[in-house]
Amino acid sequence: MLKKIIRMVLIFAGALAVGIGAAVVTEWRQEGRGQAKEAAEQIQDRKRQQAGKRTQVEEAKKVALTFDDGPNGLYTEPLLDGLKERNVRATFFVLGSEVERFPELVERASEEGHLIGVHSYKHVNLKQLSDKDAMEQVDRTNAAIYDATGHYASYIRPPFGSWKEDLDYASRMIEVLWDVDPNDWATDSSDLVVQRVLEKVEENSIILLHDASKSSVQAAFAIIDALKKQGYEFVTVEEILLE
Repeated sequence: MLKKIIRMVLIFAGALAVGIGAAVVTEWRQEGRGQAKEAAEQIQDRKRQQAGKRTQVEEAKKVALTFDDGPNGLYTEPLLDGLKERNVRATFFVLGSEVERFPELVERASEEGHLIGVHSYKHVNLKQLSDKDAMEQVDRTNAAIYDATGHYASYIRPPFGSWKEDLDYASRMIEVLWDVDPNDWATDSSDLVVQRVLEKVEENSIILLHDASKSSVQAAFAIIDALKKQGYEFVTVEEILLE
């Protein structure tokens, strides 16, 4: 009789242990399923976020702001301040004579990620000069840029858009013109300049401005703010030309 009782106790204890074990296993499985589900949801969330970021990048339209005739002792610095504040990079086609006067402004522009290009040494029509004199305009400006930044320029925008084709080989520089010109130099109305730009700008436009007046600087900031709302991204001309 005693043996039967002991055997029954052992059987009951074993059944109880199996039941508890099964319950524990079930709980572990449920907990594991919950963690797996949570991990899967996190992965899907990350994928959706990454897809959204890719869509934003794909939808961004590039545009380039360019400034001629600087650096200017009054207006280039506040222009650089505003560009930095807006996290915008631009391209500056500079006059060699002005670079020699304000090298610190060109140095700052270069250090802050802006592209520096040659305009000319003095604001002259290169086509009206001999090849020798035209190359001197280019070389003196590039030398001044190098002295200020430690780098030679690879891009040139000749004054009036007037370039001597036979200088292409001699200078080995890439000519950059524009497709949006609001004639900011001819008006003191920043609103008019902004209106003219917004009417013509499109993806990959190169906008011509000058850092030589308060109205032009104000117009540049208004253009940036308006085009950013339209989904434009501001880049240097190099990024547009080499795309």
